[in-house]
Amino acid sequence: MDLYERGSVSDLVRYRIETAKSDLQSANILMKEGEFRGANNRAYYAIYHAISAVHALNGNSYKRHKDTLANFNKDYIKTEIFPKAFGRKIARAEEIRHASDYDDFYIATKEKAEEQIMTAKELIELIEAYCLKKCSIQSI
Repeated sequence: MDLYERGSVSDLVRYRIETAKSDLQSANILMKEGEFRGANNRAYYAIYHAISAVHALNGNSYKRHKDTLANFNKDYIKTEIFPKAFGRKIARAEEIRHASDYDDFYIATKEKAEEQIMTAKELIELIEAYCLKKCSIQSI
């Protein structure tokens, strides 16, 4: 098999959803260990990879997270393909991840980490269902 062999759009969507689920699992493990900063990071990346799965449906990929999130907001939130409330939740997750990773005096709390994990879980479920329908595949 060629190291750089390309798969189908469905393969890429599956891979990104699986990556999102793995990140969510890591967030839950970190949460249980009281590592709230790390849980915030992994929950955000679960969200990011799930959103990237949706973009893969149309052959879109963005180099910057900012562009990935902005285009998801424009194409899927503002058009109400996904609930508008997720636009705010995703923006909040990005802010919290950034603070958790880079702000020296940010205090990551259990409550905020739980909130980020719940947002990631809900969004992954919605995106997975959407992608399954669009790709006409049985499961990811």
